[in-house]
Amino acid sequence: MKDMNHYNLFVEVAEDCPAFAAEIPKAKGDAKSVPVLQFEMIGRHPYEFSQEDVLFEVFAVRNGIPEERKPAEREKFFSRGQPCLRTSSLGKRYGWGIHHDERGKVALYPVESEEYRKLANDPSLKHTKAMRSSRAT
Repeated sequence: MKDMNHYNLFVEVAEDCPAFAAEIPKAKGDAKSVPVLQFEMIGRHPYEFSQEDVLFEVFAVRNGIPEERKPAEREKFFSRGQPCLRTSSLGKRYGWGIHHDERGKVALYPVESEEYRKLANDPSLKHTKAMRSSRAT
């Protein structure tokens, strides 16, 4: 299985992100959406989980995978290509930058914060933007 984590990378908000200040995604109804689950994992536990941890755990929660089946299901999950956190609504819609540290662990930074500006201007990091929500015209 190929490591799909990123290291020393800052994912800035998408060019077409509508949020000028970061917003916490809200659940609609009983089921938590992908951005809500991602925010709960990363926002409440900065630098505790890798991109792979977040992607798989959100998949596992949404699909009701029991703890004992998680190792086998994780291997199966990553045997297929998976979109990275650049595609997350956190950076596309809700105004959160995603920092991947030297260990591949992730944390969120609100677009309006001083910490976001420092990371966005840090030459020691690789930089990319969250994917645009709409196609360029």
